Amino acid sequence: MTTMQAVVLPAWGGAELFQIRDIERPVPGPGQVLGCDMAGDVVELGPGVDGFATGDAVYGSVGGFAGLGGTYAQYVLADTRLLAPKPRNLDWRQAAALPLVGLTAWEALERSGLKAGERILILGGTGGVGHVAVQLAKALGAEVTASLSSPAKAELALDLGADHAIDYRTEGLEAGVARLTGGLGYDLVFDTTGGSDLGPAFAAARLNGRIATIVAHFTADLTPMHLKGLSLHAVFMPIPLLHGIGREVHGRILRQLTQLAEAGRLKPLLDPESYGLAQLGEAQRRLEAGQALGKLVIALS
Repeated sequence: MTTMQAVVLPAWGGAELFQIRDIERPVPGPGQVLGCDMAGDVVELGPGVDGFATGDAVYGSVGGFAGLGGTYAQYVLADTRLLAPKPRNLDWRQAAALPLVGLTAWEALERSGLKAGERILILGGTGGVGHVAVQLAKALGAEVTASLSSPAKAELALDLGADHAIDYRTEGLEAGVARLTGGLGYDLVFDTTGGSDLGPAFAAARLNGRIATIVAHFTADLTPMHLKGLSLHAVFMPIPLLHGIGREVHGRILRQLTQLAEAGRLKPLLDPESYGLAQLGEAQRRLEAGQALGKLVIALS
């Protein structure tokens, strides 16, 4: 039996329960390949695989849900529909940081119909999904405003390509929206914060505007949404992984993200701290404490 190292969580609980174990290395089935974490080299092909070869550098969001193996391991099975060639100008850590947030941001902007020349407000513009959304919206030709919690984050959002920044703790979101839109509001408001209050997004949208959000599983008063004639787009990226339907869409989006990255128009923001499998608990605690800036990546080499 060929084994590999993987992190497992043997019981329900916190990061202190993570364990590194030697487990059996998975064998690819039809339409599957073996790769390293979220970005890695293809080392073995299952029957019927087209479009990939051993040695290919790939990336994708391929595991961690409903029967799919986790990616805190040296090898992982991957449905080829969920993969794309790794951007050549990104290193492994950068590439591994991009799929989930890139897919989520792309889907939100695509489903909400953002067009060139429109105004978009991104709540949480330097977060995982937010910092990618800023770059994608700018690439689409939109006028981009990012809402943030500090001057340092505001500066970072502008460096990422945002046209405007609102420090909601000093200026206030309502005042910032009034200043930048003359009180009319935004064509699209994308809430990437993961919070449980859509009220600020409703208030910042123009009449007959649109809202996109990455979290909507809570009770909310939709009266402001009705009175302004708003449309709401709830984005849940894992749907193709959970249901096995539409997985090829993820591959299509990832290929477009690769093109943007290689054109210098998209770059993931990485937390300055580096972690290996043995430091997974430490990385998890950093996330839970809200200390991470950008994406945390676990390196397996």
